[in-house]
Amino acid sequence: MNASVPAAKPDAFAMTFKLSHTQALGVMVLATLLWSMAGVVSRQMTHAQGFEVTFWRSLFTLASLSLLLPLLKGRALLASLPWRDTTFWLSGVCWSVMFTAFMLALTMTSVANVLITMAMGPVFTALLSRFVGGRRLAIHTWLAIVVAGMGMAFMFVAQVQVNDGQHLQGMLVALAVPVAGAIQWNLTHHQQAADYPADFMPAIAIGALLSSLFTAPLAFPGVASGSDLAWLAVLGLFQLAVPCLLAVWAAQVLKSHEVALLALLEVLFGIAWAWWGAGEAPDVTVVVGGALVLGALALNEVASWRVSNE
Repeated sequence: MNASVPAAKPDAFAMTFKLSHTQALGVMVLATLLWSMAGVVSRQMTHAQGFEVTFWRSLFTLASLSLLLPLLKGRALLASLPWRDTTFWLSGVCWSVMFTAFMLALTMTSVANVLITMAMGPVFTALLSRFVGGRRLAIHTWLAIVVAGMGMAFMFVAQVQVNDGQHLQGMLVALAVPVAGAIQWNLTHHQQAADYPADFMPAIAIGALLSSLFTAPLAFPGVASGSDLAWLAVLGLFQLAVPCLLAVWAAQVLKSHEVALLALLEVLFGIAWAWWGAGEAPDVTVVVGGALVLGALALNEVASWRVSNE
């Protein structure tokens, strides 16, 4: 069903549990906290590697969403899907790229390197929003992006290992995540601005399905142990399915650049998880960079709140 058709009304779940701006901020922070578990959990696996890790995580995500989406959407789930809407399928492709590139990159380089590379997200999101979507960004948002970028630069200097070819390859793979994410959040914002917005939560399941199909030929014969599969099941449900649903829910209220800036918290949470659970202690430069990022996020949200209440 096309999103522009009047019959495609918002589902009961979205109407009943419409988030306020403050609630959406909290939901998005929770989503980033759950996302950030990937690095430390991946370090607990002993046998699974490469495409096999990506395949199983995506498959467990698909299984989790097959249970969660019907619970959230009810019997009208299949009938309400915007099958003819090309942006719905593009959203699914974006999710599949993010699912595949992120986990694959974690098997090639350090947690910090992957997360720092992903911090390019706000820049790509803002550029797409401004030059493709035609939306003007407030000066305080541009300043926040610049300051957050400076914080990422500090962390980059401390963490990136430029003399290792595999590390650089891993970072190039990770770069696909913020590019796909920028497209995804701008698509979501565009859809929510429509007269009859389509529900893009099921696109997450499309992404998990595509990621599983893409990586299956390269994942076998597998070497994952039973404990590896258990950890990947945890990732599929709690690190991917649940937080992605939360992020799409929050993105129905937040602006695309707000989502991208809040997603930077995954960098800080992820490095903290890796430090605590895998012994990857951050350099003092990472601490300074993290302070800049948090400061930029806080100031941008305060400025946005003041503007919205003028």
